[in-house]
Amino acid sequence: MSETKIMLGNEAIARGAYEAGVKVSAAYPGTPSTEISENIVKYKEIYCEWSPNEKVATEVAIGASISGVRAMASMKHVGLNVASDPLYTVSYIGANGGLMVVVADDPGLYSSQNEQDTRCVARAAIVPVLEPSDSQEAKDFVKEAYRISEAYDTPVILRTTTRLAHSQGPVVLGEREEKEDAPYERNPAKNVMMPGMAKKRHLWVEERMNRLEKDSCDFAINRVEMGDTKIGFITSGIPYQYVKEVCPEASVLKLGMVHPLPKQLIMDFASKVDKLYIFEELEPVIEEQVRSWGIECQGKELFTRQGEYSANLLREKVLGQAVDSEPYDNLPARPPILCPGCPHRSTFSVLKKLKIHAAGDIGCYTLGAVAPLNVVDTTVCMGASISSLHGMEMAKGKDYIKNWVAVIGDSTFMHTGINSLMNMVYNQGTGTVIIMDNSTTGMTGHQDHAATGKTLMGQTVPAINIYDLVKSIGVKNVVRVDAFDIAEMERVVKEEVAKDEVSVILACAPCALLKEVKFPYKCRPISEKCKKCGQCLKPGCPALTKNPDGTISIDETMCNGCGLCMQLCKFDAIEKYEK
Repeated sequence: MSETKIMLGNEAIARGAYEAGVKVSAAYPGTPSTEISENIVKYKEIYCEWSPNEKVATEVAIGASISGVRAMASMKHVGLNVASDPLYTVSYIGANGGLMVVVADDPGLYSSQNEQDTRCVARAAIVPVLEPSDSQEAKDFVKEAYRISEAYDTPVILRTTTRLAHSQGPVVLGEREEKEDAPYERNPAKNVMMPGMAKKRHLWVEERMNRLEKDSCDFAINRVEMGDTKIGFITSGIPYQYVKEVCPEASVLKLGMVHPLPKQLIMDFASKVDKLYIFEELEPVIEEQVRSWGIECQGKELFTRQGEYSANLLREKVLGQAVDSEPYDNLPARPPILCPGCPHRSTFSVLKKLKIHAAGDIGCYTLGAVAPLNVVDTTVCMGASISSLHGMEMAKGKDYIKNWVAVIGDSTFMHTGINSLMNMVYNQGTGTVIIMDNSTTGMTGHQDHAATGKTLMGQTVPAINIYDLVKSIGVKNVVRVDAFDIAEMERVVKEEVAKDEVSVILACAPCALLKEVKFPYKCRPISEKCKKCGQCLKPGCPALTKNPDGTISIDETMCNGCGLCMQLCKFDAIEKYEK
């Protein structure tokens, strides 16, 4: 009897990779895709790694596929931008062993800097896309992705969303398919994408997509559920669940393959319903193609292009029901905040005191943009802090950036920041970069990277020394500072921003939430010494609160004893004590 287990969508994808006989998995952590690799590592039959970025991860998977094994790369939607260079070309090359790229979109912007739709990238790259609707399909569609990949000689994107990635559902487990490796044969005309070869492969790719469009009309993952023919829906992914909840009697064409679309299947379905709705999150990818075929339908004129969809959206727009959203509108806001004992708060408190602007990057430290720190002025993408600062200098001159720094985390620096710093050195910039080294990839849940000395599979390996790495590319001024020593940090920042050449400050202190980090002390106020000046409250540590009489309290259950508040107090009204 088959075992059934409740699984997250990401966990189910990992299980699907195991059952499909995947042998190589590479990824860079990024919410909402991170847990895929954290679950794959539990299957010892699969080699898995954290790569320095998504481009490298995709290239690792491509190499494994060319050698003849089933391989995959996993990332969030903005990570696909980084991986787009190899993706666009491997579309021409195809797959020897099955090749799948899992991409997690983020409708609603729960943890991302934009709300792009992976289907748009896939259309441009000429890569087929599958989209599951629940955890069971998440597992099953992985297997289908490899079947399609090998049958049609193509990479396949498995598109998920935050709601699917982090929702749980029952999954029937199967056995692992121990698939024999595909033989490798040297074939430069297929695998070497210089212009002469690529021209011919492009023609082949277009023919491949034409075959997929026709054949997918018979794929089981594209299914028609006929009901009341007065209303019909074309939908996919999580929105399918809302359709079935709100309009259970309606006719539905549920698409498992969302690119290329099964044209004839869609045309046949549309001819059988009186009114057709296209219910898809984010961009009108399906809708625009359906309209281009002369099929009358309703889509984005009713349903938004922004954010997640919901059952209530259908009730309101299709059934005309009034939806009371007031209880949700009146909920108190709970903005994100740096943790108690976070070393980034200490660094930002110094920058704020010195009235220094920061070109920011992607990570926990992005929260330096909001009150009460208000230090980070820009955030674009991974590694952009250093490049942006350099651009400001080239536009306005070196004096303009004397009250600016770039801030970037250690994992993000290894991802793409190193390239930006090389550019700054090579092109004779003079900016100051603060690498906020907290010894982990903090924002996505403490994943290791090349500078931590541990791999995803738990191996202890030589850790890249960031100090030596920075020195090796020609940065003469490199200073390592304890992030919690605010007096020394202030001195170093003043000194480095005044220089007329590139300088790098390593603000070093581990993330407060790392399991191996032990805080032997806590802080407590001495009320009789308190002058009610509020200096200790300025960095916004959530462990500190202001009492009605103007003195402060420190929640001992939250305090990590970092001592930032104690350093800021000029009247010795806060002390450390041993736990």
